[in-house]
Amino acid sequence: MIYLSGKFMEYKVVLTKDIETGWFVAEVPSLPGCISQGKTKAQTLINIKDAIKGYLESLRKHPEENNFN
Repeated sequence: MIYLSGKFMEYKVVLTKDIETGWFVAEVPSLPGCISQGKTKAQTLINIKDAIKGYLESLRKHPEENNFN
Protein backbone atom coordinates (compact mmCIF):
# COMPACT_ATOMS: atom_id res chain seq x y z
CA MET A 1 0.00 0.00 0.00
CA ILE A 2 1.11 3.52 -0.77
CA TYR A 3 0.19 6.49 1.44
CA LEU A 4 0.06 9.71 -0.53
CA SER A 5 -1.84 12.96 -0.02
CA GLY A 6 -3.79 11.61 2.93
CA LYS A 7 -4.94 8.47 1.10
CA PHE A 8 -3.93 4.83 1.07
CA MET A 9 -3.75 3.34 -2.42
CA GLU A 10 -3.09 -0.23 -3.47
CA TYR A 11 -1.55 -1.31 -6.78
CA LYS A 12 -0.78 -4.70 -8.26
CA VAL A 13 2.99 -5.17 -8.72
CA VAL A 14 4.42 -7.83 -11.03
CA LEU A 15 7.82 -8.99 -9.79
CA THR A 16 10.15 -11.00 -12.04
CA LYS A 17 13.80 -12.00 -11.87
CA ASP A 18 16.13 -11.29 -14.78
CA ILE A 19 17.96 -14.55 -15.44
CA GLU A 20 20.97 -12.85 -17.03
CA THR A 21 21.65 -10.25 -14.33
CA GLY A 22 20.01 -11.86 -11.30
CA TRP A 23 18.26 -8.57 -10.54
CA PHE A 24 14.54 -8.30 -9.79
CA VAL A 25 12.26 -6.14 -11.93
CA ALA A 26 8.93 -4.72 -10.73
CA GLU A 27 6.19 -3.35 -12.97
CA VAL A 28 2.81 -1.80 -12.18
CA PRO A 29 0.39 -2.83 -14.96
CA SER A 30 -2.16 -0.11 -14.14
CA LEU A 31 0.52 2.62 -14.41
CA PRO A 32 2.09 2.30 -17.89
CA GLY A 33 5.86 2.73 -17.77
CA CYS A 34 6.08 2.50 -13.98
CA ILE A 35 9.00 0.09 -13.62
CA SER A 36 11.84 -0.32 -11.14
CA GLN A 37 14.51 -2.86 -10.21
CA GLY A 38 16.76 -4.00 -7.39
CA LYS A 39 19.30 -6.64 -6.38
CA THR A 40 16.90 -8.19 -3.83
CA LYS A 41 13.13 -8.58 -3.68
CA ALA A 42 13.02 -6.31 -0.65
CA GLN A 43 15.01 -3.56 -2.34
CA THR A 44 12.94 -3.87 -5.50
CA LEU A 45 9.70 -3.42 -3.54
CA ILE A 46 11.12 -0.33 -1.82
CA ASN A 47 12.18 1.03 -5.21
CA ILE A 48 8.81 0.39 -6.89
CA LYS A 49 6.99 2.16 -4.04
CA ASP A 50 9.16 5.21 -4.68
CA ALA A 51 8.51 4.89 -8.43
CA ILE A 52 4.73 4.74 -7.85
CA LYS A 53 4.84 7.83 -5.65
CA GLY A 54 6.87 9.70 -8.28
CA TYR A 55 4.53 8.57 -11.05
CA LEU A 56 1.44 9.76 -9.20
CA GLU A 57 3.04 13.07 -8.23
CA SER A 58 3.94 13.65 -11.87
CA LEU A 59 0.32 12.99 -12.92
CA ARG A 60 -0.84 15.58 -10.39
CA LYS A 61 1.68 18.19 -11.50
CA HIS A 62 1.11 17.60 -15.22
CA PRO A 63 -2.59 16.79 -15.70
CA GLU A 64 -2.35 17.64 -19.41
CA GLU A 65 -0.18 14.51 -19.85
CA ASN A 66 -2.61 12.32 -17.92
CA ASN A 67 -3.82 9.55 -20.24
CA PHE A 68 -6.23 8.16 -17.64
CA ASN A 69 -9.00 10.72 -18.30
